[in-house]
Order: sequence, then structure tokens, then C-alpha cells
Amino acid sequence: MILTTTPTVEGRPIRTHLGIVTGEVIVGANIFSDLFASVRDIVGGRSGAYENALRDARNQALAELQAEAADLGADAVVAVDLDYEVLGKAGSMLMVSASGTAVKLG
Repeated sequence: MILTTTPTVEGRPIRTHLGIVTGEVIVGANIFSDLFASVRDIVGGRSGAYENALRDARNQALAELQAEAADLGADAVVAVDLDYEVLGKAGSMLMVSASGTAVKLG
């Protein structure tokens, strides 16, 4: 399935718009792993542990988006948007949401 942030798929006309699809993932931050990540993983101002957690959450949100689009019979999802939000007491959780429009291509 094609996922794109653009409103169209170049060279492939959109035949039918099937509707908005979404995928959301909320991950909790473990205080102990956060503490150790800040001490152990920060090299040059970057934290490998946090980057991996963000990448995994983004991939899960996109997989949910893709699954919802597949259930509608979509060939692609256009205008994909990714949002990141910190939730919970003292920012203890991270939400990654992906949304877009499921379409059938010509």
C-alpha cells in the first residue's frame, strides 16, 4: 500500500475517496529507563533510547493507519500527517497519531 504526505500519487489518478483513516499509539515512559537513557545514551546531544522509542511508536501508528485503510479496500493513503503529543502527569506518556485519506487509485 502506498502511503504519502502529498495529496495525490503522481501518475495514478484517484478514483474514489474512501474516507479518513487513523492510527494512534500511546506509549508510557518508564522512569528508570528514562533516567538511565539520559545518563547512558546521550552522545552529542542525542538519545538513542528516545529515538528508538519514537521510531517504534511512529511505525506502529502507520501500521494501524495502513490496516484501517486496507479494511476499506484502499490502494493508498494520501495526505498522511504525523503528530506527536506528550500526555499524562509530568509528560509521562507519548502519543503518536497518523491520519490521512484512504483512496482507490485508477
